[in-house]
Amino acid sequence: MELPRSFLIRESSHRILDPFTSEKLATLGAALRMRPGTRLLDLACGKGELLCTWARDHGVTGVGVDISATFLATARARAVELEVSDRVEFVHADAAGYIAEEPVDIAACLGATWIGQGTAGTLDLLERSLRPGGTALVGERYWRLDPPDQDTVEGCYARNKDELVSLPRLVENFGELGWDLVEMVVADQDSWDRYVAAQWLNIRRWIDANPDDELVGAMRAELATAPLRHVRYQREYVGWGVFALARR
Repeated sequence: MELPRSFLIRESSHRILDPFTSEKLATLGAALRMRPGTRLLDLACGKGELLCTWARDHGVTGVGVDISATFLATARARAVELEVSDRVEFVHADAAGYIAEEPVDIAACLGATWIGQGTAGTLDLLERSLRPGGTALVGERYWRLDPPDQDTVEGCYARNKDELVSLPRLVENFGELGWDLVEMVVADQDSWDRYVAAQWLNIRRWIDANPDDELVGAMRAELATAPLRHVRYQREYVGWGVFALARR
């Protein structure tokens, strides 16, 4: 199991595979007031930065699950670098349907709610690994501004306007699903820039180093359109945040 090569190229330099800076991730960790020994499951964990830095800074232990062997190799190297490899484990598996062997204190899925076919299904999946009274962490997109037309919707990588909701509606949805929102940290436009703009440099450097690769045409086309698409649409209209939820 592995992600398409275009994903690996696009996010080759990233430690966090979401529009979150390291400062935002640290703010979230501090906001949760975790005690040493807190047990965490991170589904679609990417390069494991959440688990590794929180193990270092807060003494958590846990398991990260991801479909990408390439990303997990980086995660394991990061654990060694931060001297937390005795506290975190990374599993190469499809996060969709993955259940922890023992209940955890925190179950997370940041920016990959497709594993549960949406927010509701992902919360159901996370809850299956949570101990009673545990915390679910969900990273999700929302509309910062109401998109005026279908071009804007598609420019924000959505198929239709209803694929995302506003932030107030997202919070209402959590309540309707039976969860209390107990903390949140949201990205800002700079967070989006740091995530997306870094992809452009990754793509350009890869193209320069691999001029004869079969993917060059597609990656070249992406680089020609992605910056304008970001500043015209995504940067203005789409928000992203991580929401800490406790079952009512």
